[in-house]
Amino acid sequence: MSTVLVTGALGYVGSQTVARLHEQGATVVPTDIDTPANRKAARRLPSGISVRWADLTERGHVTRLLTDVAPAAIVHLAAVIPAATYLNAKLSRKVNVEATRLLVEAAEQLSQRPRFVHASSVAVHGSRNPYHNRILTADSPLNPVDSYGAQKLAAENIVRQSGLEWLILRLGAVVSTDVRSLPVSADVMFLEWSSPSDGRINTVDVRDVAAAFAAAVGSNVSGEILMIGGDDSHRQLQGDMGPAVAEAMGLRNVYPRGRPGNPNDDSAWFVCDWMDTARSQEVLDFQHHSWPDMLAEIRTRVGALRYLLTALSPIARVVLRRRTPYRGQPGIYADPWGLAYQRWPGARPD
Repeated sequence: MSTVLVTGALGYVGSQTVARLHEQGATVVPTDIDTPANRKAARRLPSGISVRWADLTERGHVTRLLTDVAPAAIVHLAAVIPAATYLNAKLSRKVNVEATRLLVEAAEQLSQRPRFVHASSVAVHGSRNPYHNRILTADSPLNPVDSYGAQKLAAENIVRQSGLEWLILRLGAVVSTDVRSLPVSADVMFLEWSSPSDGRINTVDVRDVAAAFAAAVGSNVSGEILMIGGDDSHRQLQGDMGPAVAEAMGLRNVYPRGRPGNPNDDSAWFVCDWMDTARSQEVLDFQHHSWPDMLAEIRTRVGALRYLLTALSPIARVVLRRRTPYRGQPGIYADPWGLAYQRWPGARPD
């Protein structure tokens, strides 16, 4: 396998993708922005892999990077994701949209144009009312309701209109059995707990996401959008996913249940849904970790610590339920975007 440039290489998905490509014999060139946290993360990459530090929002950095590396393929993972997107929508757009534009333009100037594998999101489809919407496909309507979805759709259009050979992978809810690596924060939990408990969500193991990107690099398929979610066991309800993970860790009955969604309001639902992954699985053969197997692995990883966490469950239950977004709020239905727009003005679509 030839040289593969991986952007956002030290992130949640990026580090797994670098490792997967390395295992498959590719010459991997990871790139990311130079920060103390990323310097630390770089030390955990496979031996012999050196990071190229670059700011992809700077044209000079991008041009120099691609000229020096001359990759046969680019896996573009660099992005600002929710809820960080909402906290600084201007910077987020610079990274999620303009950096994609600079990268595509620089790639088009190379004498040998690289294959471009782009990471997108189901957020481009907008709110998904399970009472009215069928299972999500690449052809489902595009109607982003937040700045992240709008930015990812704009980036998709840049890639699709380019002169490069491309594949776009739209990711579902990426999860990991290494709970320490999950990008969890108070803002992320607020977003999760405000989502309708009966909303559909399709999780996918981060290792399977990495397998999908690695397979996309060498695939003979191009010019397609592929949906990346786990197998049928990963088709869940929003209100069941978090409690299942907490239970696997030993935290029993601690997760706030949240509110159901309004069946008659298509706008008041989160952006996740069950996904038709038949085509993506056919092309990429990436689904290797079922949801039950992931939960079993979490139990094994936590080990004896589960006993301590179980003992702490009553305290955790009280603390978490005091932090639910709907505590003291009138109404019976969830209103995730009403809460999001109020908390983060930058959450509104660009």
